[in-house]
Amino acid sequence: MASSYRNNKKYDVFVSFRGEDTRDNFTSHLYSALCRQNIQTFIDDQLNRGDEISESLVNAIEASAISVIVFSEGYASSRWCLDELVKILECKKEYAQIVIPVFYRVDPSDVRNQTGSFGDSFSKLQERFKENSKKLLTWRNALKEAATLSGFHSRNIRPESELINEVVHHILKRLLDQVFRRNDNKNQLVGVESRVEEIESLLGAQSKDVYALGIWGIGGIGKTTIARAIFYKISSGFEGSCFLENVREESQKPGGLACLRQKLLSNLLKDKNVSLDIGLNFRRLSRMKVLIVFDDVTCFSQLESIIGSLDCLTPVSRIIITTRNKQVLRNWGVRKIYEMEALEYHHALELFSRHAFKQNHPDVGYEKFSSKVMKYAQGVPLAIKVLGCFLYEREKEVWESAINKLQRILHPSILEVLKISYDSLDDKEKNIFLDVACFFQGEDVNLVMKFHNASGFYSEIGISVLVDKSLIAIDSYNKIRMHDLLQELGREIVRQESINPGNRSRLWHHEDIYEVLTYNTGTEKIEGVSLDMSKVKEFLLNPNTFTKMPKLRFLKFYSSSFNGENKCKMSYLQDPGFAEVKYLHWHGYPLKSLPSNLSAEKLVLLEVPDNDIEQLWDCVKHYSKLNQIIHAACHKLIAKIPNPTLMARLNKLVILNLRGSKSLKSLPSGIFNLEFLTKLDLSGCSKLKRLPEISSGNISWLFLSGTAIEKLPSSFELLLRLSWLDLSDCKRLKSLPSSLYRLKSLGVLSLLGCSNLQRLPECLGQLSSPIIFNLAKTNIERIPESIIQLFVSGYLLLGYGERFQSVQKPPFLERGCLAVQPLL
Repeated sequence: MASSYRNNKKYDVFVSFRGEDTRDNFTSHLYSALCRQNIQTFIDDQLNRGDEISESLVNAIEASAISVIVFSEGYASSRWCLDELVKILECKKEYAQIVIPVFYRVDPSDVRNQTGSFGDSFSKLQERFKENSKKLLTWRNALKEAATLSGFHSRNIRPESELINEVVHHILKRLLDQVFRRNDNKNQLVGVESRVEEIESLLGAQSKDVYALGIWGIGGIGKTTIARAIFYKISSGFEGSCFLENVREESQKPGGLACLRQKLLSNLLKDKNVSLDIGLNFRRLSRMKVLIVFDDVTCFSQLESIIGSLDCLTPVSRIIITTRNKQVLRNWGVRKIYEMEALEYHHALELFSRHAFKQNHPDVGYEKFSSKVMKYAQGVPLAIKVLGCFLYEREKEVWESAINKLQRILHPSILEVLKISYDSLDDKEKNIFLDVACFFQGEDVNLVMKFHNASGFYSEIGISVLVDKSLIAIDSYNKIRMHDLLQELGREIVRQESINPGNRSRLWHHEDIYEVLTYNTGTEKIEGVSLDMSKVKEFLLNPNTFTKMPKLRFLKFYSSSFNGENKCKMSYLQDPGFAEVKYLHWHGYPLKSLPSNLSAEKLVLLEVPDNDIEQLWDCVKHYSKLNQIIHAACHKLIAKIPNPTLMARLNKLVILNLRGSKSLKSLPSGIFNLEFLTKLDLSGCSKLKRLPEISSGNISWLFLSGTAIEKLPSSFELLLRLSWLDLSDCKRLKSLPSSLYRLKSLGVLSLLGCSNLQRLPECLGQLSSPIIFNLAKTNIERIPESIIQLFVSGYLLLGYGERFQSVQKPPFLERGCLAVQPLL
């Protein structure tokens, strides 16, 4: 094993010994043990020698990573042994060769001082070379130096078999340490040392059962590299070890699983002709401490076919499984899973530089180019290495062209590795993956799941599978995240559907969409379109544009610029065209009504900011499955039709966003009573002076900032689930209802900029939840005693204004800033 990683060394180990003493006993057993570990060992079998050690022997010493010196009673009687010793110590000094002495039935002090029976042997040689004092002095110094080195003493370790095991174990460890350091310096291991230490500590966990660890992450993230580094570093501590590479690939070959099982047993039992009796082999394993790495496992059945179960192994054994699929680890009962993360920027840049510039940093003048590559690769080692090799010794112009190309086309070598995970999905899971890659990066997962359920894709299990296969992640804010390279993979898969954008299932690039819509080349293949209108010039839509897209599920015309406008102009729409649409966002929708065949029963999201809509549909149909409607600045809809019949039909409404509706003066009386409405945003509705009375409601977030509200209705206390109330910049607000303390779920109350507000209700301190108050830029001069106590008890974060006065103000408050007290 170690021999395949010699740093241009022909041998791993050179053994220096006195043949008459140990050739047929200790040395032969040591040599056999080294060979069983696949450690390439040189041993001189010549019985007859000349006056000087041969050139081939000198070359063998120089070509070895480690020299083992077996000091026996007659060692010092041989001039050839002593000449070997001198040469070995020269190599130690010049080439940092590792030297390991073994004191076989002799005492180290006798070797160092040439005393005892060992000294008697040297005296005989001294008598023969008494005329060559220089030679004798060289030998004496060599013996003295070698005897001071750390080694093994046969009188301290018995029996001899145990001594040999310890020597071999030590040699293997020294070789593997060299391998680890050497690979780290040869482009292969950058930024993994801390990860190796972390995984080592996890593997050292005390367990009564066989301890299994999963290493999980996307393709190309470095799972195999880190597993191999761990394997080489710790395998010497096990009686048997095996690194089973490419389980996925090998298992697909005819008889592949049987071959993998044969390889596993042969390596662990150190028997190339292992018995075909599986039961016997696993009984033998049950008595051994083993280390096994199963690399690139894709399904539980692979492990089951290769090893059956972990019950056949001893509790001190360790198993490492690398996989892209977390479900494999769950099925195998793996409790500890190490998630591989991307390289940190400085490590990624170093790895890239080693491939692109053959040094640890970019060449002068290439720093910006390298930074762009880092942004593209996002810390994935595979991408970093591939791109580094691809750009090596290319001119700057080529770098710039290549980087621009990468923005549209994924490099084939990267695509090939990443696509393995995609190919393992079923059709519905593939559709979800492609939708996320093209449209839903950073979107709320609940919205995405509703959309895909409406599309018939069984999103709960589909999203779960994508997470398990590390194709997507759900962050702490419940947003879907996808690595940039995986997003590029999904988009490249779509691009490969056709050279003609109109024949692709999904369109997201503004140039492709502009071409399709301008020339009206859409087809029934198109299922989704997402256009950033800030990137195109104004164009006129053909009335039958969408009739050519009967499978359209997703349509988003948005603007990424702050003051964006609608660039898609049209005078009317020809039916049918929107029958299958589940998601419709159209900034500045230009028509007076929505498409008549837009089915409310299928809609998951309707978002039409800055529009001229006067009615939802020409003929309002069923609203029973309308899960979410967002009408941003849709003032005409509410202002002109504030009637109860509309509200009744919106009973499935979850979010209502009327932000910036400058003309909105009032709200329908039943708006707070909608059963599923949890978020109401009225921010910037500058003419809204009052809210309707409330009989019930499940609203959690209420945004009223910048409205003309003077007071809240007395029934406001019935919003028992309200957790966030934003009244900032309500300049006309003069007071708050005394019953506000009954809102037991209230966690945030912002009164920032309520310049007319002069007092707070005395009983507000009776709120039971931890709360954030923002009172900055108000005219409040006194904080009620109950609120002061709430603050002191650690239930309050308080921001306050210049006019704040209180004789009991806590001393750690400073004027004009947010005072922070830990929430209990």
